[in-house]
Amino acid sequence: MMRMAAGFGVGPQAFWQLSLREWRMLTARPEAVSPMGRGVLEQMAERWPD
Repeated sequence: MMRMAAGFGVGPQAFWQLSLREWRMLTARPEAVSPMGRGVLEQMAERWPD
């Protein structure tokens, strides 16, 4: 865990001061975004035609 924190630029003193909530926020994976559907693409094409 300390290696991971060091990779984020968190030093040893700051690492030991992190709360569990802060650690989870630091290491949480971003939520996956689903690809744009065809309907959204068609709406965009109608709204901003070339």
